Amino acid sequence: MKLIIAIIKPFKLEQVREALASAGATGMTVSEVKGFGRQKGQTEIYRGAEYTTNMVPKLKIEIVVADDIAPAIVETIQQTAHTGTIGDGKIFTVDVASAVRIRTGETNDTAL
Repeated sequence: MKLIIAIIKPFKLEQVREALASAGATGMTVSEVKGFGRQKGQTEIYRGAEYTTNMVPKLKIEIVVADDIAPAIVETIQQTAHTGTIGDGKIFTVDVASAVRIRTGETNDTAL
């Protein structure tokens, strides 16, 4: 199993969610996060005053999938979240040792 963590722009969530459902993802967790990478924050204008924020709002999507569909899920996220501008985000893939469905006690792939 693989844990896929994607950091994306917030306005891309609905497109990514629909594409992932079509690609076979059965569930996901979404969190609102803030951070910075090469962007180093952003400049905004509020009530006529310009100010700089050090943290940029993003969404973090976490999906656990079977090993065989992980590359397709990563490719789906990359293609759907892509805008071609700085700050599009990152995708990380991590091995998952085990998973347990709390309600039934099912483990690993059957728990997904």
